[in-house]
Amino acid sequence: MTFQVYDTTLRDGAQREGLSYSVVDKLAVARLLDDLGVGFIEGGWPGAVPKDTEFFRRARGELDLKHAILVAFGATRKAGVAVEADPQVRGLLDAETPAVALVAKADLRHVERALRTTAEENLAMIRDTVTYLVGRGRRVFVDGEHFFDGYRYDPAYTAAVLETALAAGAERFVLCDTNGGMLPSQVTAAIADVTARTGTAPELLGIHCQNDTACAVANTIAAVEAGVRHFQGTANGYGERPGNADLFAVVANLQLKLGLPVLPEGCLEQLVRVSHAIAEIANIAPDTHQAYVGAAAFAHKAGLHASAIKVDPLLYNHVDPSVVGNDMRILVTEMAGRASIELKSRELGLDLAGHPEALATVTKRVKELEAGGWSFEAADASFELLVRAELPDRAAPRPFTLESYRVLVEHREDGAVVSEATVKIRVRGERVIATAEGNGPVNALDEALRTGLARHYPELGEFELADYKVRILEGSHGTGAVTRVLVETAGAGRDWTTVGVHPNVVEASWHALVDALTYGLDRARV
Repeated sequence: MTFQVYDTTLRDGAQREGLSYSVVDKLAVARLLDDLGVGFIEGGWPGAVPKDTEFFRRARGELDLKHAILVAFGATRKAGVAVEADPQVRGLLDAETPAVALVAKADLRHVERALRTTAEENLAMIRDTVTYLVGRGRRVFVDGEHFFDGYRYDPAYTAAVLETALAAGAERFVLCDTNGGMLPSQVTAAIADVTARTGTAPELLGIHCQNDTACAVANTIAAVEAGVRHFQGTANGYGERPGNADLFAVVANLQLKLGLPVLPEGCLEQLVRVSHAIAEIANIAPDTHQAYVGAAAFAHKAGLHASAIKVDPLLYNHVDPSVVGNDMRILVTEMAGRASIELKSRELGLDLAGHPEALATVTKRVKELEAGGWSFEAADASFELLVRAELPDRAAPRPFTLESYRVLVEHREDGAVVSEATVKIRVRGERVIATAEGNGPVNALDEALRTGLARHYPELGEFELADYKVRILEGSHGTGAVTRVLVETAGAGRDWTTVGVHPNVVEASWHALVDALTYGLDRARV
């Protein structure tokens, strides 16, 4: 059983609002998709989009694809124009790809109102273009635009479009849910009906689904279960409006749930890496809750889950996370029980199983702190410090003790706003006073603390405050609200996150900063 895994991230996926790939980006994404083992990569529309024309030119010399075949996308010849004279058909040939995808109108209403031509001329446009490209050695896929809506409106004409494309030599006719309005049962019914009406084998059909009903993945799976062997999608579901079928969810479902060999051996485990790498290239934050590849896809929060996972991880994981390159995570929250705390500690390299008193203390402490607004599910470093404080000989040494700190904000006559912080601390028996300015009170406090510690801890020079987030806690109101601060610090090839909570945002930030430096300095000693 052979499947055609067809990716259209670089063409259809690039229509997502706010997304724009450079040619270099497109080449990088193509390499990643090839690593994943997809069979076809649709690179864009040569002749119509200059960037895509350049991509195909560079791809000939720069892409060494091991699994995938590059596909150029375009339209059938224009109405009333000979196929040999159509410049965009010439652009498809000039791309020099082994395969070509043609978009063709499959809905009579679009033929008459959008193309403004006749039903007969549209069929001739399909026939002429497919025959011409096949005759020049190209593998041709025809995308039947608006197939499902067209089939509902005039099934006889839409069926004639399908038959014309295949008779002219198209390798697959792709059923497109262009408006994204179909449901799985409707997809299955349409495939059964059109194959019966035309006598077409379902393996000669393809499926391309938009996600306007949030059913694109389900619709794609339904089509494959109905016998379709060619399916299209995009990385992370990128695309116009709500997007396209997420190719990663589709291949994982087909391979892991239906046991279908859609990717080459050993490629499925690249799913998370490829997903996140493409997100970085697209400059879009990875969706933490995305199926299979999201950071939260196998994250467990409730204590009941953790108790079962402690016995057997598969009791609450629908698949082994490692088969797609992901990991299971235990989230520490107010819902955590002893099992959650124990599993999370083990994940961080700390064994609480042999320390029942420490386990009980940490569990109680986490619940108390979480009730007060603290959140450890995104602050592993603060949680680790809390656990280690209860374990014999494992507590992280505090690099200093605080005498006091002060932060001033000055609005100057020229409009400049400058923050100044002074910290008084004791470091290895020495009293240190340090002052620094910053572009905000937290930045000034961070700079002053580092200045005071620098002589004793020169490794602080490698640490950088990478991100700073402030949240007003739910149920709090106005300027008197309790705030939670998350600080992400980077250094020595890794990063870590700490948390602080207090009605005063500077004090909340201080707690997070102290944990960040304590954790980083302790790790630097290891």
